[in-house]
Amino acid sequence: MQITFLGQAGLYVETRYGSILCDPWFNPAFFASWFPFPSNEGIDREMIGHPDYLYVSHLHHDHFDPRFLAEHVSKEATVLLPDYPLDHLEKELRALGFSKFVHTKNGEVVQVNGLRVAILALVAPTDGPIGDSALMLDDGETRVFNQNDSHPMDLDALQTLGPFDAHFLQFSGAIWYPMVYDFPRRMKEALGHKKRINQQARAFQYAEQIGAAHVFPSAGPPCYLDDDLFSLNDLDRDPTNIFCDQTVFIEYMREHGNDRGRLVVPGSVITLQGPKATIRHPMPDHEVQAIFRDKEGYLRAYQDRQRPVIQAIKATWPHGELDLLAAIKERFEPLLALADLTCRGVNARVLLDCRTDRIVVDFMERHVYRWNGEYCRYRFRIAPELVESCIMDGLEDWVNELFLSCRFQAERDGPYNEYVYNFFKCLTPERLEYAEGYYEEQSPVAELWECEGYLIQRRCPHLKADLTRFAQVEDGVLTCTMHGWQFELATGRCLTSDDRKLHTEPAPAREQTPA
Repeated sequence: MQITFLGQAGLYVETRYGSILCDPWFNPAFFASWFPFPSNEGIDREMIGHPDYLYVSHLHHDHFDPRFLAEHVSKEATVLLPDYPLDHLEKELRALGFSKFVHTKNGEVVQVNGLRVAILALVAPTDGPIGDSALMLDDGETRVFNQNDSHPMDLDALQTLGPFDAHFLQFSGAIWYPMVYDFPRRMKEALGHKKRINQQARAFQYAEQIGAAHVFPSAGPPCYLDDDLFSLNDLDRDPTNIFCDQTVFIEYMREHGNDRGRLVVPGSVITLQGPKATIRHPMPDHEVQAIFRDKEGYLRAYQDRQRPVIQAIKATWPHGELDLLAAIKERFEPLLALADLTCRGVNARVLLDCRTDRIVVDFMERHVYRWNGEYCRYRFRIAPELVESCIMDGLEDWVNELFLSCRFQAERDGPYNEYVYNFFKCLTPERLEYAEGYYEEQSPVAELWECEGYLIQRRCPHLKADLTRFAQVEDGVLTCTMHGWQFELATGRCLTSDDRKLHTEPAPAREQTPA
């Protein structure tokens, strides 16, 4: 098996049973904030553009690069598709022209022309809810686990797919916390130091548990080349910076008794024969080390090359083309009406401070209105052109576009609240209904409602839409209008698929009041 490292989580895997292109990322992401580090400008795009298989782990734009896929990857490639509850990834890839798909089942091994493949899909609202995933590849001689950004929880199930010869994993920050928060300097440094330690410890535990012969730190960190963000880069091994690089994590592994960490840069070719590995870099070793020894010099030269790209992207941002209050109100209020558990979880006001427009998203009253001095527990300062872009582009997930850009500042009173950010990940009824259903499943008491003489589970067995809002009943058949799935009320039998059943039971007879 031969693997060419493409940068970030990108891999081009060549096996006796075909080639697999994984998560190729070449264009700047998240409002021109993120760039691959080290640079992958030298990768021969034609060489990797005709794979037999394509694997995109999830829709974050440092993994899903639609421009690159559209312009450089053959649409004859067969897509290895994670088992996500929502089909957003498949729809995006079909829109780019891909039409051949292998629909995997979560964690189950599938044979594709001799190659053994398994994909572990994560489906909690904190993962999207369109998710994140990891990939196992086995060509009969070599077995590789490509974890990228995912954090699988069932390590016992993962270990049954091993043993592994090579493990690619995320080791560094891919988040905006604590950098964008308006905390006192010493507090921010302490939080950054804690996060840097925690993320390395988490990655190390995965490396230890999986036990691969070779560990390749990948999937981060990005680098920030815009002048406004350049200070976020870890230029001098700052212990308070969450964006530690590959060399730092490999040293961490050694310090903790694990010498299996291997350094690769974009263009490095890894040849694996079972547990035996050789690595050929695209440049002499001293030039590879120079990237990390003089990181600021390397990044300044990279910045100069990419400055026109950043300026061109910024020139496309809208300025004053929308009435922000009206647009956010129109977009958010119907979602707040659906978001019973999310609103309960937030139970506060969120302020979007867009310079001249200060807008309150009130999760208690479920309304959006202009700020009049009300107390808001959560506060975001965001340039209006970025919010306009999110609305005009119809983005369903602001977290994994706007917030990952780090182009905002935040304040909060009290601890982190996952419901706030999960709302901004779920800005369509379909996404929000999925998140609401997920939260409800965590409740120890299943919720039933009465309809046409039956007590029925509130959430659709398909994708958890709220049937009190989306059910229509005719001739004893309940139709969930969110996706059109149908169920017999008398039996709960699904008329759309064989693998779902609706819980129904006769409602208790009501006592008659004497006349």
